[in-house]
Amino acid sequence: MKKITLIILAILPLITLGQYPDGKEVLDRIDKNMTADRTVTKASMVVHGRRSDRTMEMITYTEGERSYSEYLAPAREKGTKMLKLEDKLYIYSPSTDRTIQISGHMLRQSMMGSDLSYEDMMEENKLEDAYDAVVTGEEKIEQKRCYILELIANKKDVNYYMRKVWVDTERYIPMKEELYAKSGKMLKTTILSDIRQVDGRWYPYKIAFKDMLKSGEGTEFIVEEISFNKEIPEHLFTKGALRK
Repeated sequence: MKKITLIILAILPLITLGQYPDGKEVLDRIDKNMTADRTVTKASMVVHGRRSDRTMEMITYTEGERSYSEYLAPAREKGTKMLKLEDKLYIYSPSTDRTIQISGHMLRQSMMGSDLSYEDMMEENKLEDAYDAVVTGEEKIEQKRCYILELIANKKDVNYYMRKVWVDTERYIPMKEELYAKSGKMLKTTILSDIRQVDGRWYPYKIAFKDMLKSGEGTEFIVEEISFNKEIPEHLFTKGALRK
């Protein structure tokens, strides 16, 4: 009897592990929700400062590793444009009528005073292209059963060596994420909410970012309109579009 008990105790962890899907499979399903060949997004970005909030409105066109963003409001930022062409990032400022390339240490700077850096804009769209993943357990977030997914970078040129993601087990959409340096220090957190079904996929209409290394109450990215896989004019992905 004692021997049988020991055998059962030995195989219990294996049974428990078998309940979870493969990490790569979970990443693939997340990417199918969160990425598309082409995306057009109209959104607001609210930066919560210690004394006041600042809201910016923008429209962004994304196709693969290329994206073009234009700020529509407020007046101070209106007309500012950003163009990402694979590993290059350009910003046009209407106040100076100049286009500059953001590179090197400048990529680590805050984007428009938010909790996002320019490096965050340069990240690859698909997680499975840059990370290996394993499901380590589960937990409830807002009454939703979530897999806890641990991602470890398989490339050198990534912003975050490790990511911990809580993934809704029904819709396969991230609900919460923690981003870490290789040293183990937590750098940023994100909370995803207001999840809606759009064109056959689940997508968060609100993402709250918090840079753990800076003061302030974080930054909210709020989607107003989004469309997937619609044609985007090719001229938007040229440096000439920045000055128009």
